[in-house]
Amino acid sequence: MTTLACTLSDSAVMLRRHLKHQRRYPSLTMMLVATPIVILLLFVYVFGAQLGAGLGAHGGRHAYLDYVVPGLLLITLGSAVQGTAIMVATDMTGGIIDRFRTMAISRASVLTGHVVGSLIQTLLALGVLIGVAFGLGFRSAGGPVGWLGALGVLVLFAFALIWLAVALGLAAKSVETASNTPMFILLLPFLGSGFVPTQTMPVGLRQFAEYQPSTPVADAVRALISGGALGDHAIVAVAWSVGIATVAYLWAIRLYNRRRAAEPK
Repeated sequence: MTTLACTLSDSAVMLRRHLKHQRRYPSLTMMLVATPIVILLLFVYVFGAQLGAGLGAHGGRHAYLDYVVPGLLLITLGSAVQGTAIMVATDMTGGIIDRFRTMAISRASVLTGHVVGSLIQTLLALGVLIGVAFGLGFRSAGGPVGWLGALGVLVLFAFALIWLAVALGLAAKSVETASNTPMFILLLPFLGSGFVPTQTMPVGLRQFAEYQPSTPVADAVRALISGGALGDHAIVAVAWSVGIATVAYLWAIRLYNRRRAAEPK
């Protein structure tokens, strides 16, 4: 077999291993799915009427539901990457990597299995959240093309964040540390346009909100699924995603190779 064929075959095996781990620990998947839904219910039914009133003359609870769904989709991504960091740290601290080192497998396949498995899990969680949102009365005017574009933006951003979570999991000294370090990713939508327009924020916070990655992603997804003006939000969102993915991938590979080299032969 060629090197590429071996890498793909080994990655498929590692993907199956990752998916079996997800089935064995369903509580982690349940937390990933349940956290955005709980936040959605909280913000729509507790704060929705008040926050929706600030969206304009046609504001209200239902208007806020339409506004906040893209922010909740980003919360779903943040929940997913936290689980990814935990599983990577578990592998790196549990001794399984020592066993993999004795096998004739591709070095990249271990991390690739984590990334692809987490991406599949994230897509399922996004589907559940979108279904719940429609059940609560969410309406979209974007059409199939708009939804495909929004899904593309979300998948690319999820791919970038998952590689970042892999790097954070590799950098963590323990599973407990890995469960805490990705928390800032979960907080970014709250400090951007995910839940309220950035124009309503104080000057300093507004400047941070407008120049951090979750804001253009949320704005691009919101415009695509609502049929609104897209502007340059998609371009900025893609640029952020490619930049984060590139840096995170290089960081993760460097950490993985360093930890392998540091282990006793």
